[in-house]
Amino acid sequence: MMIETEATPNPATLKFLPGRPVMASGTRDFPTPEAAEVSPLADALFSLGDVTGVLFGQDFVAVTAAPGVSWPELKGDVVTIILEHFLTEQPLFRGGDASGISIPDDAGDEGFAVNPEDAEIVDQIRELIDTRVRPAVANDGGDIIYRGFDKGVVFLKMQGACSGCPSSTATLKNGIETLLKHYVPEVTEVRAV
Repeated sequence: MMIETEATPNPATLKFLPGRPVMASGTRDFPTPEAAEVSPLADALFSLGDVTGVLFGQDFVAVTAAPGVSWPELKGDVVTIILEHFLTEQPLFRGGDASGISIPDDAGDEGFAVNPEDAEIVDQIRELIDTRVRPAVANDGGDIIYRGFDKGVVFLKMQGACSGCPSSTATLKNGIETLLKHYVPEVTEVRAV
């Protein structure tokens, strides 16, 4: 088994491709060591001490290094942990199933009461995010999760390589906001939460 690596637009994050499925569907973000406790793989990566974030995608593991950490020094340790995890066929989540998957991250309107009059707009926004935005961002080792819609403003959460990426604001405003405004005229702005 060989683990390929790809750079992402975020210099602190590398994307590791084990050549096999990681998640059956969706993504799972581990922004802290405490969040990673539900996954032996994420937990092992955080145990290196120089890792500040892990994101599982369908065919990749994105790992974010702490500020000032040299990727050439950390990369070998990360590859070893990922390789060992998949070669020994350990479960991705403790309990052996996908019980650790947190679908509610993109299932609800966090802190936003959904106006029944906006239901069709919200469906259009979600469809565009799922079919056009998320696949493109996954290519860069990240994910974008819908969080809500209120008075023309779409609220999104950036994860993985997208979180803290120097170009994330440009992606959000010049890419995603432009796309959503074009297809959904009711959208006036996109904000990160």
